Amino acid sequence: MKYIYQNENWPSFIWDGTFLQTLLGEVRNRQGKLMGKMEAMGFVLQEQALLDILTIDILKSSEIEGEILNTDQVRSSIARRLGMDIAGLIPSNRNVDGVVEMMLDATQNFTDPLSKDRLYGWHNCLFPTGRSGMYKINVGQLRKDDNGSMQVVSGGFGKEKVHFQAPDAILLEKEMNQFLDWFNNEKTLDPVLKAGIAHLWFITLHPFDDGNGRIARALTDMQLCKADGSSKRFYSMSAQILLQRNEYYTILEQTQKGNLDITNWLLWFFENLLAALHATNTTLEQVLLKAGFWEKQNNTPLNERQKILLNKMLDGFEGKLTTTKWAKITKCSPDTALRDIQDLISKGILMKDDKGGRSTSYTVSL
Repeated sequence: MKYIYQNENWPSFIWDGTFLQTLLGEVRNRQGKLMGKMEAMGFVLQEQALLDILTIDILKSSEIEGEILNTDQVRSSIARRLGMDIAGLIPSNRNVDGVVEMMLDATQNFTDPLSKDRLYGWHNCLFPTGRSGMYKINVGQLRKDDNGSMQVVSGGFGKEKVHFQAPDAILLEKEMNQFLDWFNNEKTLDPVLKAGIAHLWFITLHPFDDGNGRIARALTDMQLCKADGSSKRFYSMSAQILLQRNEYYTILEQTQKGNLDITNWLLWFFENLLAALHATNTTLEQVLLKAGFWEKQNNTPLNERQKILLNKMLDGFEGKLTTTKWAKITKCSPDTALRDIQDLISKGILMKDDKGGRSTSYTVSL
């Protein structure tokens, strides 16, 4: 099997610019419209949208790798690091803080040069204990292939299927220097096109023992910030990749086992980036709905527990809210939960659903 990096002219990628031009133009047009729309929304709504999108982006990027992070912890960690005055912040663990720190460095400092030391710092953020799950890994350094070649494998024991084998570790120093020089100094390519190439190139090198996918997506966001000319993220490529995860892995495998023509990969990347830009409308509608609600309740006296639960419900609470769930989430007694709920009903903020008795549930009155 010959992989893309084994081609004689690697990494001189080629693509059909005429074939991709129309789609790239649509992406750039949509980006411009979105940024204009966000600027018109004002600072407060921009801040809320930024928090929501960054939270989604971090959650979904980790979920692609099968890691489920706590939504409230991610949201709180982002808000604290960006100095946002958000009600109901909770403590976050070091794993969440590490992922958030990496993403914020990539997006908020997108104009800073990319270096191996910076990438090592991101890798340390992802694996603060020096382990990936139960396994000890080399953190903050290029992989060494101590246990054999780096392979992407699926299937159970005895039925493994090798989807991809990365370049040998001995080549990584040279390969990474070449990648970093291109990432920092190539100025002629459209930034969106460069985002697609950077994603594929980094994933193909697979320079670390683990975390390569998450770092590749952080690099993609970093490059898209350059395309937008802003550190503010209002759409999530990671969320779209998660929706198309099987297609994502398939197109990567096909491209990595092909020649240096990456037109099909870029086509997939542009199409899904465009889908991500369209999908952000739903998030913005939710932001506007939430902002309108809190503007309406601006002078309503509410305790911290009520603010936390109302925010959860406005963000899309899973299932139905009951007194028992209220007590569990806010860590209060059932009697206190019931008083909180009855107070909100009396203020016209909550409505009791039709069913009564022990199964009584409540929804927000918008």
